[in-house]
Amino acid sequence: MAVTGLTAFAGVMMVFGGIMAIFQGIAGIAEDDIFVVTRNYAYTFNLTSWGWIHLTLGVLVALAGIALFTGALWARITGIVLASLAMVANFMWLPYYPLWSVVLIAVDAFVIWALCVGTKSAQSTA
Repeated sequence: MAVTGLTAFAGVMMVFGGIMAIFQGIAGIAEDDIFVVTRNYAYTFNLTSWGWIHLTLGVLVALAGIALFTGALWARITGIVLASLAMVANFMWLPYYPLWSVVLIAVDAFVIWALCVGTKSAQSTA
């Protein structure tokens, strides 16, 4: 089954966002010095815990992005759910690396939009 342009866009963006989240996770697990832990933030977790959360979500998001190229409905639903979870995780990651978080929140928003809007198959438009 052929996928539409928006679904392909969402798949590429999910693979990109998943890889970026994997890098976030690796940096968090390694307790890299690029992260500054702020005080008195409502969502306080250990940096290593955030690393594992982002690493796991990143792998799942990248795999769901690859699955989107099959055109299956379950892949679209899974993509929306995982992009939503990644968006929430990146919102909570804001005090550690704000620019990276904002970029990935925007990527996740575009993915959710593309998966919700692009529902017509390529054969039905011909």
